[in-house]
Amino acid sequence: MDAMDLARIAELLRVRNGIDARIAAITDRPMTSGHLGEWIASQIFDIDLEPSAAKAAVDGRFRSGALAGRTVNVKWYLKREGLVDVTESADLDYYLVLAGPPGPAVSSRGTVRPWCVTAVYLFDAERLLQQLRAAGVRIGTASSVRAAHWDAAEIWPEDRRGDGVVDASQARQLRLLSEV
Repeated sequence: MDAMDLARIAELLRVRNGIDARIAAITDRPMTSGHLGEWIASQIFDIDLEPSAAKAAVDGRFRSGALAGRTVNVKWYLKREGLVDVTESADLDYYLVLAGPPGPAVSSRGTVRPWCVTAVYLFDAERLLQQLRAAGVRIGTASSVRAAHWDAAEIWPEDRRGDGVVDASQARQLRLLSEV
């Protein structure tokens, strides 16, 4: 074991813990990609988050726009590997997925997962569930979603759904997160 490397890691963790505490003070939730992704999505997409982050399947509801009143489960994957944690809950209308750079679902050794958003996807929960079942995909944690479904669900930087869910102001906010 290299004692110098361990000392460097300990110092970096002290710095990171300080940064995480500052982020948690803003979001009022622990600093994880899940909690921060929900908070970011709530700010950009006007989502009223559930009071408890432990509520199953539904993270909140859209407050405004074409999706007002619809339920949403927010995911932030620091790397888009083609996987989505899927639920069979009938209470869920949409998955809003913030994703970092694309990459294969292979070994993470020697790679990084940058804290950025390079694309956003909006999946109709019921339609996605039907597509996965038809393809014989296991439903649950890390369900494999075909690239064609990802492409069809993209709402930013390209609106491949064609329903204009992301307006110019939201696109500017998302660009801030793509440039970190």
